[in-house]
Amino acid sequence: MGSARSLMLVGGGRMGEALLGGLISRGWAPAEAIVVIEPVEARRKELGARYQGISVHAGVPEAAGAGALPDGAVLAVKPADAEAASRALAPLGVTRVLSIAAGVTTAALQGWLGEPTAVIRAMPNTPALVGEGAAAVAGGSSAGPEDLDWARGILEAVGTVVTVSEAALDAVTGLSGSGPAYVFLIAEALIDAGVLVGLSRPVARQLAVQTLLGSARMLGETGEEPSALRAQVTSPGGTTAAGLRVLESAGVRAAILEAVAAATERSRQLGSS
Repeated sequence: MGSARSLMLVGGGRMGEALLGGLISRGWAPAEAIVVIEPVEARRKELGARYQGISVHAGVPEAAGAGALPDGAVLAVKPADAEAASRALAPLGVTRVLSIAAGVTTAALQGWLGEPTAVIRAMPNTPALVGEGAAAVAGGSSAGPEDLDWARGILEAVGTVVTVSEAALDAVTGLSGSGPAYVFLIAEALIDAGVLVGLSRPVARQLAVQTLLGSARMLGETGEEPSALRAQVTSPGGTTAAGLRVLESAGVRAAILEAVAAATERSRQLGSS
C-alpha cells in the first residue's frame, strides 16, 4: 500500500460504496490500492465480491495488522461513530483525512486525529450514488491547497464539487444536502397531478421523471439562467402561464426559500449540540 494514491475508506455503507465505485471506475486508483473498513460481515463479503481486488477488513486495527498503511483516509461513518473512527486512524499516521460525517467539525476531527494530519470536511448528497452528486468541501486549519485538491478529486469521482468555508457547510446542507428530497417531493406531485388529469400512473411517472432530467440537463448544459429558460417555455396567455400563475399564487417560490432556510438552521443546531 505504498502508492501515493493509496486510500482507506472507513465505512462501507451506501455513500461509502458510491465513492468506492466512482474512484475505481474513474481510475483514481486501482482497486488494489483501496482498503475498506466495514464492521458488518455480510456487507464485507458483498463489497469484496462486487469490487475485485480491494482489501476489506472489520476494523482499522485489523487492516493495520495486515500491512494496510494508506496515505489518506475517508471517514464515511455516522456522526456518532466519527470519534472512534478518528482515534483508530490516528496511530496510522495518515497524512490526510476527508470526512463526510454530517455536523462533525474539522476542529473536533483534528483533536481526535492529532497533528500533522490535514483534515477536510465535506457535505455530499445522495445523487452521488448514481455518479451525479453535488458536494462542498471545507478545509480545516491544517489543510492546504493540495489537501483540498486531493479531497476534491475523490468527490469528483461521483459528481461536482465546490470549495466553501466551513461556516457555509450548513447552507450547503440546506440547499444541496437536503435538496434531493425537495426534488423528489416535486416529482411525487407531478406524477399525482398527471394521474389527476387522466394519465395512467406509469405514463405520468415516465413523463415526470424525464421532464425533470431534461430540464436539469438544459440548466447544466446551456448555461442560461433558470428565469430565461422558464420564459422560453411561457407563451403569453398560454398553458404554462396559467400553471405558473397558480404556483406563484400558492407561494411555491416562498415555500422553497423557507425550506432551505429551515434545513440550514436545523443543520446549525445539530452541529452545535
